[in-house]
Amino acid sequence: MQDLIVKRASIGDMYLALRRGRAGNIIVLFVVVQVTAIVCAILFPDVFRYLDQSNIQLMLKAIPSLVIITLGVNLLMIAGEFDLSVGATFTFTALVMAKIFNAHFPIAIAVPAALILGAGIGLLNGFIVVKTNVPSFIVTLGAMWFWRGVILIVSQAVTESFYPSVFFTNLFTLNVGPIQIQFVWALLIAVVCWFLLERHKVGNFFFGVGGNRSAASALGVNVGRVKMIAFGITGFLTAFAGIMSTVRINSISPIQGEGLELQAIAACVIGGTALMGGKGTILGAFLGAALMFTIQDILLLLQAPGFYLRMFVGIVIVIAAALNELLKKE
Repeated sequence: MQDLIVKRASIGDMYLALRRGRAGNIIVLFVVVQVTAIVCAILFPDVFRYLDQSNIQLMLKAIPSLVIITLGVNLLMIAGEFDLSVGATFTFTALVMAKIFNAHFPIAIAVPAALILGAGIGLLNGFIVVKTNVPSFIVTLGAMWFWRGVILIVSQAVTESFYPSVFFTNLFTLNVGPIQIQFVWALLIAVVCWFLLERHKVGNFFFGVGGNRSAASALGVNVGRVKMIAFGITGFLTAFAGIMSTVRINSISPIQGEGLELQAIAACVIGGTALMGGKGTILGAFLGAALMFTIQDILLLLQAPGFYLRMFVGIVIVIAAALNELLKKE
């Protein structure tokens, strides 16, 4: 009996340790969802095919794009800003890449052009926010509608095909054992973002500017420059995700990427990133994005209507934000 009590106490201590960690809540939630899904898949293999190899491979192919965008949005939110134009940036940069390549320019020009364009859109958003003091929510909302209009003009509302060389395609579709290289890209980018946030002074600036702008400015931090760096990184990573997704499906649709901005914000909030800035982790953002797609996959396997995901995103933003505020008071 005493051994049982000790075991229960140790499990309780582990749970509390996880909860108190910077990404503790999302780790607990992610594990609970995965264990529940796996158990259901074992009990009802013919109805709920969560563990089927095809389903696992599909998830590992689809998760990276949202993860990479979320990592950029997470850095920006930690710095105290939002970018509602990432969905449009995702589509427009990929469309420009495909247009340049289909105009018979080499891929070595098309891809850098898309990445520079993505970073440029982010920097433009940051410049407007910094120079006008208009909230980033408003600036990037306007940017979202502007670039969506540009996408329709450039594409003529027609899907653009994209068939690069086998070598370039393999950079994003080759399998590394059971894992597609897209997932490896997401992991590598997550490591770089973690180093930037946790081991570089820029990361300290992000936390400082997002947590207390006045104090950061008083300490000599160039607040405007830090915010523009965060916007630029977000645009660059969004463009990278757009390129990767386009290579995977060999085309880019004018309506592709719609809703990605809300999914990325929801993933960050689920992962413990504060809406007001100054708090967040790379692990939390990564698991938050993975959890978002896991929920979507579960809904699809249960043959639930597609609009259920939008309902879930809306509800989860409010609940996660409320939980984060309650946990601050503990």
